[in-house]
Amino acid sequence: MIYLDNSATTLKKPAAVVEAVTAALTQLGNSGRGVHEDSLKSSEVIFQARQLLCRLVNGEQARQIVFTSGATESLNLAIEGMHGSGDHVITTVLEHNSVLRPLYRLQAEKGLELTIVPADRQGQLDYAAMAGAIQENTKSIIVTHASNVTGNVVDLQTIRDICQTHGLYLIVDASQSAGILPIDVQELRIDVLCFTGHKSLYGPQGTGGLYVRPGLKLRPLKVGGSGIDTFNPVHPTNFPTALEAGTLNGHGIAGLSAGVEYLLSEGLEAIYQKTRSLLELFYHEAVQIEDLIVYGDFSAKVRCPILSINLGERDSAEVSDLLAYEYGIATRPGGHCAPLMHKALGTEEQGVVRFSLSSFTTEFEIMEAIHALQKIRQKG
Repeated sequence: MIYLDNSATTLKKPAAVVEAVTAALTQLGNSGRGVHEDSLKSSEVIFQARQLLCRLVNGEQARQIVFTSGATESLNLAIEGMHGSGDHVITTVLEHNSVLRPLYRLQAEKGLELTIVPADRQGQLDYAAMAGAIQENTKSIIVTHASNVTGNVVDLQTIRDICQTHGLYLIVDASQSAGILPIDVQELRIDVLCFTGHKSLYGPQGTGGLYVRPGLKLRPLKVGGSGIDTFNPVHPTNFPTALEAGTLNGHGIAGLSAGVEYLLSEGLEAIYQKTRSLLELFYHEAVQIEDLIVYGDFSAKVRCPILSINLGERDSAEVSDLLAYEYGIATRPGGHCAPLMHKALGTEEQGVVRFSLSSFTTEFEIMEAIHALQKIRQKG
């Protein structure tokens, strides 16, 4: 199988990730729940993961890294933990349902006011509309760093400046960008950065987290066991314990730590340049196929390694099935949990076929995908 569905989850992981998870399954106890060697070793592994992630995003303190089950939980925690009745939030059509559905629920249940910034047919945001949407009760802007449909990267510097001018919180979904693009939370003035572990950070599924700016308090989604202050009826408020009730996924975090260590040792710039070169090859070859439509802005200087296409008016699921079962190529068809992005692109009925690359993708695999698309096109 040629695996080109890395935006859903990276399948090929660094060997160190597999080794770390395997070792953790037999060596790690429950972090913070004892003073014996196995418990302390788990705490050490988890703290090292916080340090590595803090370094990756240039955070101030390792304890501001909070672990969750993934970006969905992180985004729910940020949205539910910071907003309520009377607040106004600005988001965009680029967003995944992990952003949209929590906002819609707050809108329905608590009267949250919501503005959704439009994009053009190439999936590029209207930043003037974003600035013009600000109201007296606007509290935050919530935006994905990169679209999971087009690979377009948003201009976080411009959004940062809008937030700073108007005193707004900036919440960023880095599901598609963490591990591909450099993210400096201090330079970008990001208040909450949400990430998942199982995509370009090369960790296991069921891992992820968020960076929370020092001094910012969030209402927890859950409270319970913390390993400290047992007789207090109120959950501890110190970070990261305040947002990490229950047993952490130490085995998964061990793998995530190894994934981040791999990224730091290889260098994000080197990884980005490799995937960008592969994407440019793919795009150059794909646009020469008759009736093939490519979505997104490929004139942009920076983008994530995603190429979404359609072959004429053929259903995207049909094309993806042919790629999988006749040519052994894994892709993702349909709506990608991003309904407003597809409305903006005009693909809400047809969907798109998404090819997404990783640093383990090869030129041979790209050319095999091109040949498969050519054959599907020829067969009609």
